[in-house]
Amino acid sequence: MSTILVTGGSGFIAGHTILQLLSAGHSVRTTVRSLQREPEVRATLKQGGAEPGERLRFFAADLEADAGWAEAASGCDYVLHMASPFPAGAPSHEDELIRPARDGALRVLRAARDAGVKRVVLTSSFAAIGYGHPPRQTPFDEADWTDANAKIPAYVKSKTLAERAAWDFMAREGGALELAVVNPVAVFGPVLGPDFASSILLVKSMLDGAMPGCPRLYFGIVDVRDVAALHLLAMTHPDAKGERFLAVAGDFLSLFQIAGVLRKRLGAAGQKAPKRELPDWLVRLGAPVNPTARQVLPELGKVKNGSNAKARRVLGWTPRSSEDALVATAESLLRFGLVK
Repeated sequence: MSTILVTGGSGFIAGHTILQLLSAGHSVRTTVRSLQREPEVRATLKQGGAEPGERLRFFAADLEADAGWAEAASGCDYVLHMASPFPAGAPSHEDELIRPARDGALRVLRAARDAGVKRVVLTSSFAAIGYGHPPRQTPFDEADWTDANAKIPAYVKSKTLAERAAWDFMAREGGALELAVVNPVAVFGPVLGPDFASSILLVKSMLDGAMPGCPRLYFGIVDVRDVAALHLLAMTHPDAKGERFLAVAGDFLSLFQIAGVLRKRLGAAGQKAPKRELPDWLVRLGAPVNPTARQVLPELGKVKNGSNAKARRVLGWTPRSSEDALVATAESLLRFGLVK
């Protein structure tokens, strides 16, 4: 069994990944910005059925500082770099996201290389693949890159520049270190407590009745458990070296289709999900006074799709359906009493 460092252990994907690593018998280390978060992370993992004791160790490390990374990586066989800022709202300046995402990835790669780690798996995003392009019929895949010079949200730009920087580092000074990259679309699936990914807020707001109608937006969907499984495959599979893998369950869905799934599959609990699609002009009308509407304007009405063929073919990855991922999200929110 291996010793594996998972950065950003308090994160949604990281929590599920740690659960799968422990279940497979590995020793796990994880970083948090403050060691005061250790009890909270352990409590979250307990909700997922794990009480690892000494098989899980915590290290304090921040994406914006050098301290702690060398110690965390020392003696590790693999590193899964999952820590990255993902705010619910737009930052006041894009550098608030770009700097920690890019510089943090480089800090982790340097620490891993210097510690003699075999391979780093970087959690990137569909954000680094499918933005800044003209409308197209063909699905996006791993050969595509977001145009960082286009008018794109700060988060999208941060993920693109961070992944570009990681590949550049590997080409320039990676040494014997190997890199594989996982690019998830919007991540759903069972929450392990009240601290969850920003994408989960979409389902929560629908169940709460807080969304009066659906803007014409299209999302790729993937279950967090399948994203975690893909990281484990990319960590050890010989053919994952130097490759990126788009993590998407199936065809993209519109917000209106997502609402329909919740109403159909959840019965009474899903009846507050929106029942109408908003015309683009109405969303644009509200944008000057609504920051959320303002953020989505560039993607309004853009039909996108993505392919998981490479992950299936190369790694044998078999994800759950988009519908099942959405339902698992909703059921967990209801179980934890997080729906109004």
